[in-house]
Amino acid sequence: MTAEAIVVARGISKSFGSIRAVDEISFQVTLRECYGFLGPNGAGKTTAIRMVSCHIPLTSGILNVFGLDVSQHSREIKAMVGVAPQDNNLDPDLNVIENLVVYSRYFDIPRREAERRSRELLEFMSIDERRKEQVTRLSGGMQRRLIVARALINDPKLLILDEPTTGLDPQARHLIWQRLRELKRKGVTMILTTHYMEEAEQLCDRVAVMDSGKILVEGPPRELIERYAGRDVFEVRRAEDNRVLLRLQGLEFGFERAGDTIYIFSRDGDEIGRRLLSIRELEVLHRRANLEDVFLRLTGRELRD
Repeated sequence: MTAEAIVVARGISKSFGSIRAVDEISFQVTLRECYGFLGPNGAGKTTAIRMVSCHIPLTSGILNVFGLDVSQHSREIKAMVGVAPQDNNLDPDLNVIENLVVYSRYFDIPRREAERRSRELLEFMSIDERRKEQVTRLSGGMQRRLIVARALINDPKLLILDEPTTGLDPQARHLIWQRLRELKRKGVTMILTTHYMEEAEQLCDRVAVMDSGKILVEGPPRELIERYAGRDVFEVRRAEDNRVLLRLQGLEFGFERAGDTIYIFSRDGDEIGRRLLSIRELEVLHRRANLEDVFLRLTGRELRD
């Protein structure tokens, strides 16, 4: 384990019967870093972070958190980790602040201190005015913010977030992003899973793209975009492959087809753009490459159940 590594995984796997959910992956998360897991449904993202948070045991491999083996020191690790799960598991019989205060008992936090922290966290997540409200009367965005607040009650050094903004409107999503950036500035290390590629680009220092239980690639979002998608993307509709590709002969580019669209990837799209726009009947959209392009090129464009 290096001096700054908070999480070190070496060849970790998890099987559920005959299903290999995580298949010998290795990664590390360093101090004050936000590390993201991306992948289709069933890729193994949630299983991986549940092993880090000591909620499920490893099948094989070595996993250390804060220098402690998860198989031997789960209690100590859980005391230092905050977890915001994907599912809404707030207690519907308690009001907002009670959900935090009662949860604090898992960490043996004295009640007066728990109440103080709860008020501060509700203010931090902009739901303090609803502290006496039953959680069932909160909007989806408020409930997600409350789940993040609850994950912070033990003042964790590592915060694990499983799809923290799924289903939220843009305003709620951006507010949570702002709060997570504030936490990162304060020194909190974070691991998150997300289906929102913009979220990963906004928050993550590094990401790992997973599929079928394996890590396909890992690195800073901008470097992965440059490596796998280039700088420019042209979405060409109503196109015949041969005609378009012949027009681009002699230029360096990558391409793939999905439905009625050809996606053309280039590190310098100026000349490609000029040639494509000269074919009048084509519909051409020119944009900057992004992390979603990387994701789709690596994991495919077909639907997953």
